[in-house]
Amino acid sequence: MQTILLDLDIYPFQIDFMGHVINTVYIQWMDVGLVKLLEAVAMPTHEIAQRGFAPVLVQTQITYKLPLYLGDRPQVELWLSELRGASAVMQFRFHNDQQVLVAEGQQTGLFVNTQTMRPKRLTAEEKALFTAYLEPISD
Repeated sequence: MQTILLDLDIYPFQIDFMGHVINTVYIQWMDVGLVKLLEAVAMPTHEIAQRGFAPVLVQTQITYKLPLYLGDRPQVELWLSELRGASAVMQFRFHNDQQVLVAEGQQTGLFVNTQTMRPKRLTAEEKALFTAYLEPISD
């Protein structure tokens, strides 16, 4: 299974009054990860929007383990743990520059038809594009 790895930057406006990265920044990083995953499978957001569908997030969960600070060089790793007809579950691990796990999370997304706003089932060909990033099912 392949994963998407992104090196992240931390900017002063992403720091809260406690001196560490604001929790909502992790959600923004997850959104960047989704865009990068779609690009990696040859389904960039602007192209699928032209084809009449788009990803919509329906759930986000994050567990924070350690803070990140200005000057840290974090990295996020992501992959799919589930891929169904119209939905997917993405897994995320955030590490600091010492490769210590600082947070982990998951997002459930749904593809929707942009005209009807109803779920849009992926074709077999579209689903196949994600196979390399899909976690194998363990017995």
